Amino acid sequence: MGKELVFAAMRHEAVERAPWVPFSGIHSGFLKGYSSKDVLQDKAKLVESLLEVNKVYAPDGQPVVFDLQIEAEILGCELAWREDTPPMVSSHPLELNKSIPTTLPTEKDGRLPMILSVMSDMKTFVGETTALYGLVTGPFTLASHLRGTDLFLDMYDDPDYVHQLLTYCTKVANAMAKMYIEVGMDVIAVVDPMVSQISTEHFIEFLSEPFSDIFRNIRTNHVFSSFFVCGNAMRNIEVMCQTSPDSISIDENIDIKEAKKITDRYNVTIGGNIQLTVTMLHGSQLANMKAAIDILDACGTHNLVVSPGCDMPFSTPIVNAIAVSFAVRNVEEARKMLVGYNGSLDLEDISIEIPEYQHLKRPLVEIFTLDSDSCAACGYMLAMVVAAKEELGEAFDYVEYKFTKRENIKRCIQMQVKNLPSLYLNGNLIYSSLIPSKDELIKTILGAR
Repeated sequence: MGKELVFAAMRHEAVERAPWVPFSGIHSGFLKGYSSKDVLQDKAKLVESLLEVNKVYAPDGQPVVFDLQIEAEILGCELAWREDTPPMVSSHPLELNKSIPTTLPTEKDGRLPMILSVMSDMKTFVGETTALYGLVTGPFTLASHLRGTDLFLDMYDDPDYVHQLLTYCTKVANAMAKMYIEVGMDVIAVVDPMVSQISTEHFIEFLSEPFSDIFRNIRTNHVFSSFFVCGNAMRNIEVMCQTSPDSISIDENIDIKEAKKITDRYNVTIGGNIQLTVTMLHGSQLANMKAAIDILDACGTHNLVVSPGCDMPFSTPIVNAIAVSFAVRNVEEARKMLVGYNGSLDLEDISIEIPEYQHLKRPLVEIFTLDSDSCAACGYMLAMVVAAKEELGEAFDYVEYKFTKRENIKRCIQMQVKNLPSLYLNGNLIYSSLIPSKDELIKTILGAR
């Protein structure tokens, strides 16, 4: 039974095969012809879509909702809604009001009545066979939603305020986890993409205790935990393990084989990390089968969950996720089908023109993102550039390249972009998976004039 396979992996037991957990958040709506907004606001459409995921992809575990704005919306952030990505936070209530909120979410707030009802229904419909994941927004990402990009400056200028705000956001995470556990979620995943954007020293100073507290509370309630992170968080994998989650999920920016050497030392299960765009969105069935087999070859089956690197792109071809499901369950048959396959993405039809940076009238900042509309870390990196632009005006130009487009994949290859999000200035890498403060970015840009 798939659910027991996930449980065995979380208990660090030997398994007959690695469990398969597709992070099919808004993509679930794609299966039934619904938009992102449909499945994140309409109970009937969300349940219908989740049941389709369960039927078509045969997951051992699956998330019910993948939306890191649920708490932020309840706490006063305005959201910008789109058809094929989760909503994005468009306002920050603490941006001009440096205070500490006191109210905590309840089951009657925001979209929680709908979400909790869906969780309860899914527990009834598939809870015997499928491990259900309840996703909670991590304290650092939630603090970023509330405070905006000033949070990064606060970490240097007003660390006491940051500690207080994170203490509050930790209470919010614990309150959300409690509600999800009460309706039957088997795994509480604390999703904090912003963790990849800070140094290990800042993680230890600001986040070690909040995450340790959250995972202690989850363990006390006798369910499993997972620590989700996006971007190149390799430098922080060890300190993440030290907060004692049952598992850690990583994205394509991290070498899963190298990360697993660390997680195994702490007996933490690792999940990941099939590429979202190159493989799942734009790749073939064979490419997706190869991705799953490559992960298994790198990691074995112990302490491993095979999954996409993050929330699957909305229009991921259905056959691609089916291919992963097949490969995980039929490893040797998949190997035979892959004989002679080289796994390359065909981009020969695309021509990319790289700017002649030395001849530009103004410095050019290029932001390479997974997608700033759906990736929180990407969105905040872009926001920092926009803030610098508002202050400097015509002093520099900027452009965003989203990895969801084939031409931008080729641009990344030609410019040897290794991690997303990254900032380039006049063709040179200046920040890789690390969000600078506005003042630091402005100083760097002005230095290039």
